[in-house]
Amino acid sequence: MTQKSILITGCSSGIGYCCAVGLRAQGWRVFAACRKIEDCERLKTEGFESPLLDYSDSGTMDAALEEVLSATGGTLDALFNNGAFGTPGAVEDLPTDALRAIFEANFFGWHHLTRAVIPVMRKQGHGRIIQCSSVLGFVTLPMRGAYSSTKYALEGLTDTLRIEMRKTGIDIVLIEPGPVTSKIRQNSIPNYEKWIDWRASVRRTEYENGLNKRLYANRGPDTFELPAVSVLEKLLHALETKRPQPRYYVTTPTHILGVLRRVLPTRALDWVLSRG
Repeated sequence: MTQKSILITGCSSGIGYCCAVGLRAQGWRVFAACRKIEDCERLKTEGFESPLLDYSDSGTMDAALEEVLSATGGTLDALFNNGAFGTPGAVEDLPTDALRAIFEANFFGWHHLTRAVIPVMRKQGHGRIIQCSSVLGFVTLPMRGAYSSTKYALEGLTDTLRIEMRKTGIDIVLIEPGPVTSKIRQNSIPNYEKWIDWRASVRRTEYENGLNKRLYANRGPDTFELPAVSVLEKLLHALETKRPQPRYYVTTPTHILGVLRRVLPTRALDWVLSRG
């Protein structure tokens, strides 16, 4: 039986790394892509095939896919789009260039890579494209406008693609985690410091009493936070079941907020979400 292959992005840590390790243990041939060459080199020492892939650089995406296809003889069974970052801050304090930058990496890059993979999967007659979205792809929270807007856009694009890919043999799946252990909070600090002038904001007190403490204080895990293996469990089902679900919720908050979004009036849901 031919070994199944998957390209996973954002494998330097967190969800991507956990899924790469877990799928390899299940017998998959894992191409564990990273944005930085030093992370690729580290994963290679662990026995992974690790192409360089930066969602903000189409050249690296094209080269990474070419590397994968060269290694597999032109096939790829699955793509797990995962790498993303956050730019926290109030919407009124976000420069438009900050949104352009986060959309380039969290949305446009995903679209570029997905489009490049589809012809490969069409030719072989099957494939799975799995998008790591977020609970923030269908509800939002204060100070998460940049990240949430990329995930809302991703959900709309993925829902459309799923409908368009019916009867092609290519399954399109969303995984929607809530709080999962990762480095996304620490990794968002440089973007926050680059783009948000919180000291000059009319919301300075909110930043001091809220977001700054969340970013810089050692607070421990969030309420209901789960380890990254919780995403791996859903990913395995999405990859290996005959008929994957269109959506997989991960963590209690995702399930709760999914229900509240359906049953509460918008103003009531806004009140719940405004409390963070």
